[in-house]
Amino acid sequence: MDKLVFDIETKNTFDDVGGRDHLKDIEVSIVCAYSYDQDKYFSFFENELEAFGEMARRSLLVGFSSKRFDALILEKHYAFNISALPHFDILDEIENSLGRRVSLDVLAKANLGDGGGKTASGLDAVRFYREGQLDLLKEYCLQDVKVTKEVFDLIRKQGYLWIPQKYQAQMIKLPIVYVEKEAPAQSRLI
Repeated sequence: MDKLVFDIETKNTFDDVGGRDHLKDIEVSIVCAYSYDQDKYFSFFENELEAFGEMARRSLLVGFSSKRFDALILEKHYAFNISALPHFDILDEIENSLGRRVSLDVLAKANLGDGGGKTASGLDAVRFYREGQLDLLKEYCLQDVKVTKEVFDLIRKQGYLWIPQKYQAQMIKLPIVYVEKEAPAQSRLI
């Protein structure tokens, strides 16, 4: 089974659709992904979502807050339940252990160094879409996938991530063990 690291960007924001209770009203502008089997990055604009769906159906999905955001927004585009596919959500792993969330940017800087962070924000991605700056939108989404992949690679290699603490210089060494199986992959925290 392939591992597919993915991220989506959207055309609109929570404010545009009336808040988080209307998540399914948010529209996808682009999906980017990295396939471990093909060792290649991909991008899919809204008219190419079917191709992403075909890749996803044969893969373990890897993302950051992807179970509660990306997959739920993508559901309306497929005849299958993308949320039911095998999934490793890095933020869920952290939150289940620590009881709190950490941004991908903060996590990347703590574990990958200063050059490992995000290049913009989700609000910038919406602006890129609205202004027709599709090259910037694609570049931003691909960078998020690259960062997520590098964080996932660390989990696979070393079995932990460094988690910054609020208002303290000290970091927590959080064990996260990814167990690869032939059947749908599972994870467990130590």
